[in-house]
Amino acid sequence: MHSVLSTKELSATERAEFWRSAVSNTFIPLDVKLLEGAPRTASITSRRLGPFQVSRVEAGPQQVVRTSRLIAKDGEEYLTLSFQHWGTALLEQDGGQVLLRRGSFTVSDSGRPFSKELPTPFGFTAYHWPRTTTGMTDQSLRALTATVFSPSTAGSTASLVASHLTRLAGGADSYGTETAWRLASTAMDLLDILAQERLGREPVTQPSNVILVRVKDYMLRHLCDRELTPERIASAHFISVRYLHRLFQEDGTTVGRWLLLRRLEMCRRELARATSVAAAAGRWGFVSASHFSRVFKATYGCTPREWQAASRTAGLLPATA
Repeated sequence: MHSVLSTKELSATERAEFWRSAVSNTFIPLDVKLLEGAPRTASITSRRLGPFQVSRVEAGPQQVVRTSRLIAKDGEEYLTLSFQHWGTALLEQDGGQVLLRRGSFTVSDSGRPFSKELPTPFGFTAYHWPRTTTGMTDQSLRALTATVFSPSTAGSTASLVASHLTRLAGGADSYGTETAWRLASTAMDLLDILAQERLGREPVTQPSNVILVRVKDYMLRHLCDRELTPERIASAHFISVRYLHRLFQEDGTTVGRWLLLRRLEMCRRELARATSVAAAAGRWGFVSASHFSRVFKATYGCTPREWQAASRTAGLLPATA
């Protein structure tokens, strides 16, 4: 489920006040100053993912400021990781100043004053969560705030964080509660590793957690491949098949089960676009439509065609001619 706040149907006069309220209510109380005379259409699309609120924000030039006055009026403190899609953002916190460009990200802490200026039209995704859920020290958090991370180097921790969060945002509507919390927990572990690297320390997070995230990311990128076997996955990560199975066992599942559920999730999305059962099964690595139908029913309690029919009745699919 997701919520959408948009100024599309509002007049220019109404847009400014609505947007100021929407930003503060979605995230934390902020002073919002629009930097254009006639505010353009702006929107915030938000989803829940475990402790994370994942929000896609698209708007025109503006400045947001978190003052000591607003902090004093607040209760719980929050962290926000912003991943820039287009436009630029200048963030100041803890005496540091960083410029975010497309593809980079940074973290801000609502417990300390900060300002963020976006001088041109922009789009970013914000991952917003209570600070109390991280388990990170204040020193570690300060290593992340007002620091720009560019995931341009393949295989780097920053690249891994960006890839993992992008996957989370893309699948936020399809994860169950337990899966959502596990994936969010992994994201916070990765952020802690990023902070420890910046501080020049050895990460306290177990290396197996990092390997598992890399393995899952690889599997997600190769879901369509019918030859995606445990042997191939292990070889791609220079680990043994036995160790691969142990990683998933420690995560409470198996390699085959995790892969099957991800493929089924993608098939459900395909079916929601009125795709045929055979086409969805073939696209996402199932050997046959009949095999796909059997495992779909075993997992969801109905056949793919029954699910499409129920979705059409509920208005989620276009009616057939």
